Amino acid sequence: MGFFIVLSILPFFPFLLVYWIMYGWKKDKRVALRSAMDVTTVFLIFSVSALFNLTFDSNFGFYLTLILILIALGFIGGAQNRLKGKVDGGRMFRAVWRMAFVMMSFGYVLFTIFGLFRYFMKQM
Repeated sequence: MGFFIVLSILPFFPFLLVYWIMYGWKKDKRVALRSAMDVTTVFLIFSVSALFNLTFDSNFGFYLTLILILIALGFIGGAQNRLKGKVDGGRMFRAVWRMAFVMMSFGYVLFTIFGLFRYFMKQM
């Protein structure tokens, strides 16, 4: 459990680790990048949730993240249903999961900067 917490605090470590392992194994940068994004998203979800809770003195960060992911699944599924007449669950989940990686990465950077700013302001 402690190792998972460390990787959640510093989510760029699992990204680099998975990227290097997959690139060494498959010799394909695209596969390595996608695999690293998929694995790192789990750590980013927990990390951004914890940073949200610390920033806003809340316990709702994890639930908010899950709600946003479920809403995105609904939107993507609805769009697939309208365009193709059926929903491809695997493709829908993959799209939302990779979109979550981008949004969680942005949230991680944003909440980290905001948290550091808030910490230094309290110290003055």
